[in-house]
Amino acid sequence: QLHIVESGGGLVQPGGSLRLSCAASGFTLDYYAIGWFRQAPGKEREGVSCISSSGASTNYADSVKGRFTISRDNAKNTVYLQMNSLKPKDTAVYYCAAVALGGPCVLYSGEYDYWGQGTQVTVSS
Repeated sequence: QLHIVESGGGLVQPGGSLRLSCAASGFTLDYYAIGWFRQAPGKEREGVSCISSSGASTNYADSVKGRFTISRDNAKNTVYLQMNSLKPKDTAVYYCAAVALGGPCVLYSGEYDYWGQGTQVTVSS
């Protein structure tokens, strides 16, 4: 059975950093594009970043460009989201999602087939 688990969330002060991990079990991520999405209370889910199956292509929401970096380690079957210079508006539940897709990835949640349960990120002093 395909399973995705996010980890690495927590409470951090503004300006701090966190690294989220997205680990897969039951399948290999090699052939899957991975996206990170987030949903704050009372708001719609939004795309944060994605990485193609090869790792050659990445995409970022304007709100996180220059602060977040997505990467993947297929040997560990894991994708990471390094989040620096965190702001209170980054507070949300962060979800990892996968889709069997070649070529560039997209930040549209409807494209993704497999989702994790999410990890809470809270940025507050």
